[in-house]
Amino acid sequence: MQIATRSVSAALAALALVAATNAFAHGDVTPQAINISGLDPLKDSATWEETNPYSGNERAAEIGHHAFAQNCARCHGIDAISGGIAPDLRETLPLGTEGDEIFRERMINGAIRNGVTYMPKFDGIVAQEGLWAIRSWLETVSVDAPPKDAAKPEEKK
Repeated sequence: MQIATRSVSAALAALALVAATNAFAHGDVTPQAINISGLDPLKDSATWEETNPYSGNERAAEIGHHAFAQNCARCHGIDAISGGIAPDLRETLPLGTEGDEIFRERMINGAIRNGVTYMPKFDGIVAQEGLWAIRSWLETVSVDAPPKDAAKPEEKK
C-alpha cells in the first residue's frame, strides 16, 4: 500500500511541476531588440506612423519574420499559427489601414484586462521600424493575402 501511495504522490508532484511551468511560460515575455539593418529609417521614430510604411517591402517582411519569432511566437505561435494562448494573427488581424490601426494600438498599449497583462507594450522598448517590419511579415501570412505564387502584373506579359 505504501508503494502505491508513493507512486501516486510522485505522479501528482510531477504533474503539478509541469502545470506550474506551463502557467508561468505565458507571462514571462520581455520584448527583444530587433535588428533593422536594411530598412529606411523613419523620419520621426518618436511619433507613430498612421499606416505601415513598409507594407509590401520584402526586406521588412524578412526582418519581421525573425522579429516575430523572437517577440511574438511564444504566445501567437510559430509562423503566427496560434496554439490557442493568443489570437491567430493570420485570421484576426485585417490587411490595410484597419489592421494597421489595431496593430499600432497593441504595440503602444499592449493588452491588459482586469489588471492582468496579456501582452506587453512594445512602444519605447523596441524600435518602431522593427515593429512595422513584424506587421509587414504578418501581411504576407494573412489568410486574406494574395497567393504567393500569383504572378506579378509585369511578369504576365
